[in-house]
Amino acid sequence: MTGRTTPFGASRCAASLFLALIVAFVGGLAGAPGAAAQSSVRPPANATSNALPLARGQVPARSTVSTNVTGGRVPGGALGSTSQSQIWRAIREGKLANVSSTDPQTPFLIRSDGKKRPTTEQAVEQAARRGADVDRSVFNVGPTNWRLYRNDYLPKYGMWFIVGVTVLLFAFLVVRGPIEISGGRSGRRIRRFSGLERLGHWMLAISFLVLAITGLNITYGRYALLPIMGENAFAEISETGKFLHNYGAFVFMAGLVWVFVQWVLRNLPSLADIKWILLGGGFLFKGVHPPAGKFNFGQKLIFWIVIFGGASLSLSGLSLLFPYQIPLFAKTFALLNAVGFHLPTNLSALQEVQLAQIWHSLVALFMTAVILAHIYIGSVGMEGAFDAVGSGDVDVNWAKEHHSLWYEEVAASGSDPNGSQGTAGPGGVPAPAE
Repeated sequence: MTGRTTPFGASRCAASLFLALIVAFVGGLAGAPGAAAQSSVRPPANATSNALPLARGQVPARSTVSTNVTGGRVPGGALGSTSQSQIWRAIREGKLANVSSTDPQTPFLIRSDGKKRPTTEQAVEQAARRGADVDRSVFNVGPTNWRLYRNDYLPKYGMWFIVGVTVLLFAFLVVRGPIEISGGRSGRRIRRFSGLERLGHWMLAISFLVLAITGLNITYGRYALLPIMGENAFAEISETGKFLHNYGAFVFMAGLVWVFVQWVLRNLPSLADIKWILLGGGFLFKGVHPPAGKFNFGQKLIFWIVIFGGASLSLSGLSLLFPYQIPLFAKTFALLNAVGFHLPTNLSALQEVQLAQIWHSLVALFMTAVILAHIYIGSVGMEGAFDAVGSGDVDVNWAKEHHSLWYEEVAASGSDPNGSQGTAGPGGVPAPAE
Protein backbone atom coordinates (compact mmCIF):
# COMPACT_ATOMS: atom_id res chain seq x y z
CA MET A 1 0.00 0.00 0.00
CA THR A 2 3.05 2.23 0.21
CA GLY A 3 3.15 5.09 -2.33
CA ARG A 4 -0.57 4.84 -3.07
CA THR A 5 -3.14 7.55 -2.25
CA THR A 6 -6.66 6.54 -1.30
CA PRO A 7 -9.69 8.49 -2.61
CA PHE A 8 -10.34 9.66 0.92
CA GLY A 9 -6.75 10.90 1.27
CA ALA A 10 -6.98 12.78 -2.07
CA SER A 11 -10.18 14.50 -1.04
CA ARG A 12 -8.62 15.50 2.28
CA CYS A 13 -5.59 16.95 0.51
CA ALA A 14 -7.79 18.91 -1.91
CA ALA A 15 -9.88 20.29 0.94
CA SER A 16 -6.73 21.34 2.84
CA LEU A 17 -5.40 23.10 -0.27
CA PHE A 18 -8.71 24.92 -0.83
CA LEU A 19 -8.78 26.05 2.81
CA ALA A 20 -5.21 27.30 2.54
CA LEU A 21 -6.09 29.34 -0.55
CA ILE A 22 -9.08 30.95 1.26
CA VAL A 23 -6.86 31.85 4.25
CA ALA A 24 -4.25 33.33 1.94
CA PHE A 25 -6.88 35.36 0.03
CA VAL A 26 -8.43 36.75 3.23
CA GLY A 27 -5.00 37.55 4.60
CA GLY A 28 -4.12 39.38 1.40
CA LEU A 29 -7.26 41.50 1.65
CA ALA A 30 -6.51 42.35 5.26
CA GLY A 31 -3.03 43.52 4.44
CA ALA A 32 -3.77 45.23 1.12
CA PRO A 33 -3.09 48.97 0.86
CA GLY A 34 -6.20 51.05 1.31
CA ALA A 35 -8.16 48.22 2.87
CA ALA A 36 -8.99 50.32 5.86
CA ALA A 37 -10.38 53.01 3.59
CA GLN A 38 -12.84 50.52 2.13
CA SER A 39 -14.60 50.03 5.45
CA SER A 40 -16.48 53.32 5.13
CA VAL A 41 -17.87 55.49 2.36
CA ARG A 42 -17.74 58.65 4.50
CA PRO A 43 -15.22 61.14 3.09
CA PRO A 44 -12.39 62.34 5.34
CA ALA A 45 -13.01 65.46 7.37
CA ASN A 46 -10.40 67.46 5.47
CA ALA A 47 -11.86 66.68 2.03
CA THR A 48 -12.47 69.86 0.08
CA SER A 49 -13.93 70.78 -3.27
CA ASN A 50 -13.04 73.80 -5.39
CA ALA A 51 -16.08 73.52 -7.64
CA LEU A 52 -17.16 76.67 -9.41
CA PRO A 53 -20.83 77.78 -9.20
CA LEU A 54 -22.87 77.52 -12.37
CA ALA A 55 -23.51 80.95 -13.84
CA ARG A 56 -27.11 81.48 -14.92
CA GLY A 57 -27.55 81.01 -18.63
CA GLN A 58 -23.92 79.96 -19.21
CA VAL A 59 -22.41 76.55 -19.83
CA PRO A 60 -18.69 76.48 -18.98
CA ALA A 61 -16.77 73.92 -20.97
CA ARG A 62 -15.11 72.45 -17.87
CA SER A 63 -14.91 73.21 -14.19
CA THR A 64 -12.81 72.10 -11.30
CA VAL A 65 -14.81 69.82 -9.02
CA SER A 66 -12.18 67.62 -7.45
CA THR A 67 -12.25 64.04 -8.73
CA ASN A 68 -10.67 62.69 -5.54
CA VAL A 69 -12.78 64.19 -2.80
CA THR A 70 -12.73 61.17 -0.53
CA GLY A 71 -9.13 60.09 -0.61
CA GLY A 72 -10.36 56.49 -0.54
CA ARG A 73 -12.17 53.88 -2.52
CA VAL A 74 -15.81 52.96 -2.95
CA PRO A 75 -16.44 49.44 -1.55
CA GLY A 76 -15.86 47.00 -4.37
CA GLY A 77 -13.96 49.58 -6.39
CA ALA A 78 -16.84 49.88 -8.88
CA LEU A 79 -16.64 53.67 -9.06
CA GLY A 80 -13.04 54.24 -8.12
CA SER A 81 -12.51 57.30 -5.96
CA THR A 82 -14.65 59.76 -7.90
CA SER A 83 -18.14 59.20 -6.54
CA GLN A 84 -18.95 60.19 -2.97
CA SER A 85 -21.35 62.46 -1.15
CA GLN A 86 -19.27 65.56 -1.89
CA ILE A 87 -19.65 65.06 -5.63
CA TRP A 88 -23.43 64.67 -5.44
CA ARG A 89 -23.73 67.58 -3.07
CA ALA A 90 -21.87 69.73 -5.59
CA ILE A 91 -24.28 68.61 -8.31
CA ARG A 92 -27.30 69.45 -6.16
CA GLU A 93 -25.84 72.90 -5.58
CA GLY A 94 -25.67 73.51 -9.32
CA LYS A 95 -21.94 72.93 -9.79
CA LEU A 96 -20.34 71.07 -12.66
CA ALA A 97 -17.79 68.29 -12.67
CA ASN A 98 -15.22 67.46 -15.33
CA VAL A 99 -16.85 65.81 -18.33
CA SER A 100 -15.34 64.11 -21.32
CA SER A 101 -18.24 64.95 -23.62
CA THR A 102 -18.02 68.10 -25.72
CA ASP A 103 -21.81 68.37 -25.96
CA PRO A 104 -22.77 71.63 -24.21
CA GLN A 105 -26.01 69.98 -23.03
CA THR A 106 -24.17 67.35 -21.00
CA PRO A 107 -23.67 69.36 -17.78
CA PHE A 108 -27.38 70.07 -17.67
CA LEU A 109 -28.40 66.42 -17.64
CA ILE A 110 -27.95 66.10 -13.88
CA ARG A 111 -28.17 69.71 -12.80
CA SER A 112 -30.56 70.60 -10.02
CA ASP A 113 -32.92 73.51 -10.65
CA GLY A 114 -33.99 73.95 -7.07
CA LYS A 115 -32.89 77.57 -6.74
CA LYS A 116 -35.30 80.49 -6.83
CA ARG A 117 -35.51 81.88 -10.35
CA PRO A 118 -37.25 84.85 -11.95
CA THR A 119 -40.58 84.48 -13.68
CA THR A 120 -40.73 84.08 -17.44
CA GLU A 121 -41.88 87.70 -17.83
CA GLN A 122 -38.98 88.97 -15.72
CA ALA A 123 -36.52 86.92 -17.72
CA VAL A 124 -37.90 88.28 -20.99
CA GLU A 125 -37.47 91.85 -19.72
CA GLN A 126 -33.93 91.15 -18.51
CA ALA A 127 -33.00 89.53 -21.83
CA ALA A 128 -34.45 92.50 -23.75
CA ARG A 129 -32.33 94.95 -21.72
CA ARG A 130 -29.20 92.89 -22.34
CA GLY A 131 -30.03 92.20 -25.94
CA ALA A 132 -29.55 88.48 -25.26
CA ASP A 133 -31.58 85.32 -25.52
CA VAL A 134 -34.02 84.42 -22.75
CA ASP A 135 -32.38 82.31 -20.07
CA ARG A 136 -33.83 78.84 -20.49
CA SER A 137 -33.25 78.04 -16.83
CA VAL A 138 -36.29 80.16 -15.90
CA PHE A 139 -38.34 77.24 -17.09
CA ASN A 140 -37.90 75.60 -13.74
CA VAL A 141 -37.77 71.94 -14.71
CA GLY A 142 -34.99 69.81 -13.36
CA PRO A 143 -34.32 66.69 -11.30
CA THR A 144 -35.28 68.36 -8.00
CA ASN A 145 -38.57 69.79 -9.22
CA TRP A 146 -39.42 66.73 -11.27
CA ARG A 147 -39.01 64.49 -8.22
CA LEU A 148 -41.22 66.89 -6.24
CA TYR A 149 -43.92 66.65 -8.92
CA ARG A 150 -43.57 62.89 -9.38
CA ASN A 151 -43.49 61.91 -5.71
CA ASP A 152 -45.64 64.63 -4.13
CA TYR A 153 -47.90 66.73 -6.38
CA LEU A 154 -48.94 63.99 -8.83
CA PRO A 155 -49.92 61.29 -6.29
CA LYS A 156 -51.62 63.72 -3.90
CA TYR A 157 -53.56 66.04 -6.19
CA GLY A 158 -54.15 63.37 -8.83
CA MET A 159 -55.81 61.15 -6.23
CA TRP A 160 -58.03 63.98 -4.99
CA PHE A 161 -59.03 64.80 -8.57
CA ILE A 162 -60.09 61.24 -9.47
CA VAL A 163 -61.81 60.69 -6.11
CA GLY A 164 -63.57 64.06 -6.43
CA VAL A 165 -64.95 63.24 -9.86
CA THR A 166 -66.14 59.84 -8.63
CA VAL A 167 -67.90 61.40 -5.63
CA LEU A 168 -69.60 64.01 -7.83
CA LEU A 169 -70.90 61.33 -10.21
CA PHE A 170 -72.22 59.30 -7.31
CA ALA A 171 -73.87 62.38 -5.78
CA PHE A 172 -75.48 63.21 -9.15
CA LEU A 173 -76.86 59.67 -9.36
CA VAL A 174 -78.32 59.94 -5.85
CA VAL A 175 -79.89 63.37 -6.42
CA ARG A 176 -80.99 63.08 -10.06
CA GLY A 177 -81.31 59.34 -10.39
CA PRO A 178 -80.87 57.49 -13.68
CA ILE A 179 -82.31 59.05 -16.82
CA GLU A 180 -85.20 56.74 -17.67
CA ILE A 181 -87.06 56.24 -20.94
CA SER A 182 -90.06 58.52 -20.37
CA GLY A 183 -92.38 56.56 -22.64
CA GLY A 184 -91.17 53.19 -21.36
CA ARG A 185 -89.67 50.49 -23.51
CA SER A 186 -91.62 49.89 -26.72
CA GLY A 187 -90.39 46.36 -27.33
CA ARG A 188 -89.25 47.37 -30.83
CA ARG A 189 -85.59 47.93 -31.60
CA ILE A 190 -83.55 49.78 -34.18
CA ARG A 191 -79.97 49.28 -35.25
CA ARG A 192 -77.78 52.09 -33.93
CA PHE A 193 -74.20 50.86 -34.40
CA SER A 194 -72.87 48.24 -36.79
CA GLY A 195 -70.49 45.48 -35.77
CA LEU A 196 -67.48 47.38 -37.14
CA GLU A 197 -68.46 50.51 -35.24
CA ARG A 198 -68.77 48.57 -32.00
CA LEU A 199 -65.48 46.79 -32.63
CA GLY A 200 -63.67 50.11 -33.01
CA HIS A 201 -65.34 51.48 -29.88
CA TRP A 202 -64.42 48.49 -27.71
CA MET A 203 -60.92 48.31 -29.12
CA LEU A 204 -60.36 51.90 -28.00
CA ALA A 205 -62.26 51.53 -24.72
CA ILE A 206 -60.58 48.34 -23.50
CA SER A 207 -57.09 49.49 -24.44
CA PHE A 208 -57.66 52.79 -22.62
CA LEU A 209 -58.86 50.98 -19.48
CA VAL A 210 -55.75 48.78 -19.56
CA LEU A 211 -53.53 51.84 -19.95
CA ALA A 212 -55.38 53.70 -17.18
CA ILE A 213 -55.15 50.82 -14.69
CA THR A 214 -51.48 50.10 -15.38
CA GLY A 215 -50.69 53.81 -15.34
CA LEU A 216 -52.41 54.26 -11.98
CA ASN A 217 -50.36 51.34 -10.69
CA ILE A 218 -47.18 53.18 -11.69
CA THR A 219 -48.28 56.18 -9.63
CA TYR A 220 -50.11 54.58 -6.70
CA GLY A 221 -49.14 50.90 -6.71
CA ARG A 222 -46.29 51.19 -4.24
CA TYR A 223 -48.58 52.99 -1.79
CA ALA A 224 -51.77 50.93 -2.23
CA LEU A 225 -50.70 47.46 -3.41
CA LEU A 226 -47.16 46.90 -2.18
CA PRO A 227 -48.03 46.83 1.54
CA ILE A 228 -50.87 44.38 0.86
CA MET A 229 -49.32 41.84 -1.52
CA GLY A 230 -45.64 42.10 -0.67
CA GLU A 231 -42.59 42.81 -2.78
CA ASN A 232 -42.50 39.68 -4.94
CA ALA A 233 -46.14 39.71 -6.01
CA PHE A 234 -46.10 43.47 -6.56
CA ALA A 235 -42.95 43.19 -8.67
CA GLU A 236 -44.57 40.53 -10.86
CA ILE A 237 -47.75 42.57 -11.31
CA SER A 238 -45.84 45.76 -12.04
CA GLU A 239 -43.60 44.08 -14.59
CA THR A 240 -46.63 42.63 -16.37
CA GLY A 241 -48.32 46.02 -16.18
CA LYS A 242 -45.31 47.69 -17.75
CA PHE A 243 -45.47 45.43 -20.81
CA LEU A 244 -49.25 45.83 -21.07
CA HIS A 245 -48.86 49.61 -20.88
CA ASN A 246 -46.07 49.83 -23.44
CA TYR A 247 -47.56 47.47 -26.03
CA GLY A 248 -51.22 48.22 -25.31
CA ALA A 249 -50.45 51.80 -26.29
CA PHE A 250 -50.19 50.75 -29.94
CA VAL A 251 -53.63 49.08 -29.76
CA PHE A 252 -54.98 52.31 -28.30
CA MET A 253 -53.46 54.36 -31.13
CA ALA A 254 -54.95 52.02 -33.74
CA GLY A 255 -58.38 52.25 -32.09
CA LEU A 256 -58.07 56.03 -31.95
CA VAL A 257 -57.55 56.22 -35.70
CA TRP A 258 -60.36 53.74 -36.31
CA VAL A 259 -62.91 55.69 -34.23
CA PHE A 260 -61.86 59.01 -35.76
CA VAL A 261 -62.30 57.80 -39.33
CA GLN A 262 -65.70 56.20 -38.81
CA TRP A 263 -67.33 58.92 -36.67
CA VAL A 264 -65.64 62.24 -37.44
CA LEU A 265 -68.33 63.45 -39.85
CA ARG A 266 -71.10 62.66 -37.36
CA ASN A 267 -69.34 64.65 -34.63
CA LEU A 268 -69.05 67.98 -36.41
CA PRO A 269 -70.88 70.90 -34.69
CA SER A 270 -74.47 71.66 -35.69
CA LEU A 271 -77.20 74.17 -34.82
CA ALA A 272 -79.03 71.51 -32.81
CA ASP A 273 -76.11 71.55 -30.35
CA ILE A 274 -77.07 75.06 -29.22
CA LYS A 275 -80.54 73.98 -28.06
CA TRP A 276 -79.05 70.87 -26.44
CA ILE A 277 -76.73 73.08 -24.39
CA LEU A 278 -79.50 75.51 -23.40
CA LEU A 279 -81.64 72.63 -22.13
CA GLY A 280 -78.74 71.11 -20.20
CA GLY A 281 -78.82 68.01 -22.35
CA GLY A 282 -81.91 66.79 -20.52
CA PHE A 283 -79.84 65.87 -17.48
CA LEU A 284 -81.22 68.48 -15.12
CA PHE A 285 -84.98 67.95 -15.43
CA LYS A 286 -86.97 64.78 -15.95
CA GLY A 287 -88.96 64.49 -19.17
CA VAL A 288 -86.79 67.05 -21.01
CA HIS A 289 -85.26 65.62 -24.19
CA PRO A 290 -83.54 68.13 -26.51
CA PRO A 291 -83.30 67.12 -30.18
CA ALA A 292 -80.04 65.57 -31.32
CA GLY A 293 -78.59 63.79 -34.30
CA LYS A 294 -76.73 60.50 -34.13
CA PHE A 295 -74.48 62.11 -31.52
CA ASN A 296 -75.58 64.86 -29.15
CA PHE A 297 -73.35 67.70 -28.03
CA GLY A 298 -72.16 65.86 -24.92
CA GLN A 299 -71.07 62.87 -26.98
CA LYS A 300 -69.38 65.16 -29.50
CA LEU A 301 -67.49 66.86 -26.68
CA ILE A 302 -66.25 63.52 -25.35
CA PHE A 303 -65.34 62.45 -28.89
CA TRP A 304 -63.07 65.45 -29.49
CA ILE A 305 -61.55 65.23 -26.01
CA VAL A 306 -60.68 61.60 -26.69
CA ILE A 307 -59.29 62.36 -30.15
CA PHE A 308 -57.13 65.33 -29.18
CA GLY A 309 -56.28 64.01 -25.73
CA GLY A 310 -55.51 60.57 -27.12
CA ALA A 311 -53.29 62.03 -29.84
CA SER A 312 -51.41 64.06 -27.23
CA LEU A 313 -51.06 61.00 -25.00
CA SER A 314 -49.77 59.00 -27.94
CA LEU A 315 -47.12 61.55 -28.88
CA SER A 316 -45.89 62.09 -25.34
CA GLY A 317 -46.00 58.33 -24.74
CA LEU A 318 -43.87 57.67 -27.81
CA SER A 319 -41.32 60.22 -26.61
CA LEU A 320 -41.16 58.30 -23.31
CA LEU A 321 -40.89 54.94 -25.05
CA PHE A 322 -38.04 56.29 -27.18
CA PRO A 323 -36.36 58.83 -24.87
CA TYR A 324 -34.04 61.47 -26.35
CA GLN A 325 -35.19 60.55 -29.87
CA ILE A 326 -38.55 62.36 -30.17
CA PRO A 327 -38.21 65.88 -28.71
CA LEU A 328 -41.61 67.56 -28.77
CA PHE A 329 -41.68 70.48 -26.38
CA ALA A 330 -38.99 72.71 -27.85
CA LYS A 331 -40.80 72.61 -31.20
CA THR A 332 -44.19 73.09 -29.55
CA PHE A 333 -42.90 76.07 -27.56
CA ALA A 334 -41.49 77.59 -30.73
CA LEU A 335 -44.95 77.43 -32.34
CA LEU A 336 -46.56 78.96 -29.25
CA ASN A 337 -43.96 81.74 -29.20
CA ALA A 338 -45.03 82.67 -32.73
CA VAL A 339 -48.47 83.63 -31.36
CA GLY A 340 -47.28 85.66 -28.40
CA PHE A 341 -45.96 83.25 -25.78
CA HIS A 342 -42.48 83.50 -24.30
CA LEU A 343 -41.39 79.93 -23.65
CA PRO A 344 -37.86 78.52 -23.73
CA THR A 345 -36.96 76.56 -26.85
CA ASN A 346 -33.40 75.53 -25.99
CA LEU A 347 -34.31 72.56 -23.81
CA SER A 348 -31.92 69.83 -22.79
CA ALA A 349 -32.66 66.19 -23.56
CA LEU A 350 -33.52 65.47 -19.94
CA GLN A 351 -35.86 68.45 -19.75
CA GLU A 352 -37.70 67.08 -22.80
CA VAL A 353 -38.21 63.72 -21.08
CA GLN A 354 -39.30 65.34 -17.83
CA LEU A 355 -41.81 67.59 -19.58
CA ALA A 356 -43.15 64.61 -21.56
CA GLN A 357 -43.69 62.65 -18.35
CA ILE A 358 -45.43 65.57 -16.64
CA TRP A 359 -47.69 66.27 -19.62
CA HIS A 360 -48.44 62.57 -20.18
CA SER A 361 -49.61 62.06 -16.59
CA LEU A 362 -51.68 65.27 -16.50
CA VAL A 363 -53.53 64.47 -19.74
CA ALA A 364 -54.01 60.86 -18.64
CA LEU A 365 -55.60 61.92 -15.34
CA PHE A 366 -57.91 64.38 -17.11
CA MET A 367 -58.98 61.78 -19.68
CA THR A 368 -59.54 59.20 -16.96
CA ALA A 369 -62.01 61.58 -15.31
CA VAL A 370 -63.76 62.20 -18.65
CA ILE A 371 -64.04 58.47 -19.34
CA LEU A 372 -65.44 57.88 -15.84
CA ALA A 373 -68.27 60.29 -16.71
CA HIS A 374 -68.74 58.55 -20.06
CA ILE A 375 -68.93 55.14 -18.37
CA TYR A 376 -71.44 56.50 -15.86
CA ILE A 377 -73.81 57.80 -18.57
CA GLY A 378 -73.43 54.66 -20.64
CA SER A 379 -74.24 52.32 -17.77
CA VAL A 380 -76.23 53.28 -14.66
CA GLY A 381 -76.74 56.92 -15.61
CA MET A 382 -79.09 56.39 -18.56
CA GLU A 383 -81.55 53.58 -19.15
CA GLY A 384 -80.99 51.74 -22.42
CA ALA A 385 -77.76 53.55 -23.33
CA PHE A 386 -75.48 50.52 -23.05
CA ASP A 387 -77.50 48.63 -25.65
CA ALA A 388 -76.05 50.89 -28.34
CA VAL A 389 -72.51 49.54 -27.88
CA GLY A 390 -73.59 46.17 -26.50
CA SER A 391 -75.90 44.52 -29.02
CA GLY A 392 -75.91 47.54 -31.33
CA ASP A 393 -79.73 47.80 -31.20
CA VAL A 394 -81.63 50.33 -29.07
CA ASP A 395 -85.26 50.67 -28.12
CA VAL A 396 -87.30 52.82 -30.50
CA ASN A 397 -88.61 55.03 -27.68
CA TRP A 398 -85.03 55.58 -26.47
CA ALA A 399 -84.02 56.66 -29.98
CA LYS A 400 -87.00 59.05 -30.25
CA GLU A 401 -86.27 60.70 -26.92
CA HIS A 402 -82.47 61.05 -26.98
CA HIS A 403 -81.66 61.23 -30.70
CA SER A 404 -84.89 62.37 -32.33
CA LEU A 405 -83.24 63.97 -35.39
CA TRP A 406 -81.33 60.78 -36.11
CA TYR A 407 -84.49 58.70 -35.63
CA GLU A 408 -86.37 60.87 -38.11
CA GLU A 409 -83.52 60.47 -40.57
CA VAL A 410 -83.72 56.68 -40.22
CA ALA A 411 -87.52 56.64 -40.51
CA ALA A 412 -87.42 58.82 -43.63
CA SER A 413 -84.90 56.51 -45.29
CA GLY A 414 -87.07 53.47 -44.62
CA SER A 415 -84.23 51.47 -43.08
CA ASP A 416 -81.78 51.58 -40.22
CA PRO A 417 -78.61 53.66 -40.64
CA ASN A 418 -76.60 50.61 -41.67
CA GLY A 419 -79.21 49.03 -43.91
CA SER A 420 -78.96 45.69 -42.16
CA GLN A 421 -82.10 45.33 -40.05
CA GLY A 422 -84.93 47.26 -38.44
CA THR A 423 -86.59 48.22 -41.73
CA ALA A 424 -89.42 50.70 -41.46
CA GLY A 425 -92.92 49.39 -40.98
CA PRO A 426 -96.23 51.13 -41.61
CA GLY A 427 -96.06 54.85 -40.98
CA GLY A 428 -92.28 54.92 -41.17
CA VAL A 429 -91.88 53.23 -37.80
CA PRO A 430 -89.00 50.74 -37.70
CA ALA A 431 -90.10 47.15 -37.28
CA PRO A 432 -88.67 44.93 -34.56
CA ALA A 433 -85.10 43.85 -35.19
CA GLU A 434 -84.71 40.16 -35.77
